[in-house]
This record gives sequence, C-alpha cells and structure tokens, in this order.
Amino acid sequence: MPKEFGRERRVADFIQREFASILQREMKDPRVGMVSVNEVKVSTDLGYADLYVSSLDAQSEEEREELLGVLRGASGFLRTLIAKRAQMRTTPRLRFHWDRLPEESHRMARLIEAAVASDDARRDDDDEPADDGSGQPEDKGQA
Repeated sequence: MPKEFGRERRVADFIQREFASILQREMKDPRVGMVSVNEVKVSTDLGYADLYVSSLDAQSEEEREELLGVLRGASGFLRTLIAKRAQMRTTPRLRFHWDRLPEESHRMARLIEAAVASDDARRDDDDEPADDGSGQPEDKGQA
C-alpha cells in the first residue's frame, strides 16, 4: 500500500511551487500572463510531470491553445530551471494540460443552484392551501 505522501507527491508539490515561482519571477513571455497551476501529477517512475494549468486571460479555445503552445515550447527551459533548484538525480519532463475543472465547477454550481431553486419553488406551491371554490381555504383539521 503506497504511503499517503510518497515520493511522487513530494516531487509534484515541489514542481508546483517552483513552477509558480518561475512564472512569477523569471518567465518574460507576455503571452503567458496570469497562469494558475492547479495540479501536478508525477508518474511513478518520475519520468513525467503533468501540469494542469488555467488562466483568466485565456477565455477562448484559441487563446488556451496558444498558451499551452507557449508553455510546451518553453518546457525545456522550465525543466532546466526546476532541475537547478532540485536535489534530484533526474527532473521529470513537463507536460502541460488545460484544467477544465474551474469552469466545470462553476457550471455545476449554477446547475445545482437552479435545481435547488426549482425544488424550493415546487415546495412553496405544494404548501399553499387548497381552494374548495368557496373563497375560503380548506380546513384539513376539521372532520
């Protein structure tokens, strides 16, 4: 049974922290903008690190693909910078993916809110007293 925080998780956390630091301080490409590193998954052999990124600047699919292309093009440079800061024998190759979780979570939250509002409205309709046609609410307590 693997440890709760095995080597892969420690390496992933290290890469996430260092990559975020590099983006803030050393990445000079204006096409990158404000990038969030949402998650890093490292393969068990430490050969690859999958970085899931998102950006508020990249709204369209074309902008997202351009951002991923820039990051993929700079992956060797980024890997070298991470390797200089690491105490590892080898540094995983960086693979970048667009993280759809933030936008999907907003969509799911809106759907849940709409469902709850619909249930509340339906419940309110069911709680109104029935009308027997006499203009007086029906009294269900009298027999």
